[in-house]
Amino acid sequence: MQEEPKTDDEFKDLTFEQALEQLEETVRAMEAGELSLQETTALFERGMRLANYCGDVLSKAELKITQIQTAYGESPESADAEPF
Repeated sequence: MQEEPKTDDEFKDLTFEQALEQLEETVRAMEAGELSLQETTALFERGMRLANYCGDVLSKAELKITQIQTAYGESPESADAEPF
């Protein structure tokens, strides 16, 4: 039986930028190739949780932007237009 994914309460106090920096640090540590298989596996798991957290934060921001555009009568498609 597979274990349920851990909740990411450990990241709830991180800003998106802080979580992204931690993800980048995790990748650098793994790319250095100086870790044991066990350490690499643990870092990979943490990196996946960080990536999911960052993705969730971005999705929420995108939804918020769409809601703001809709509230002010701008269609989300027109947001792709060139800025003035």
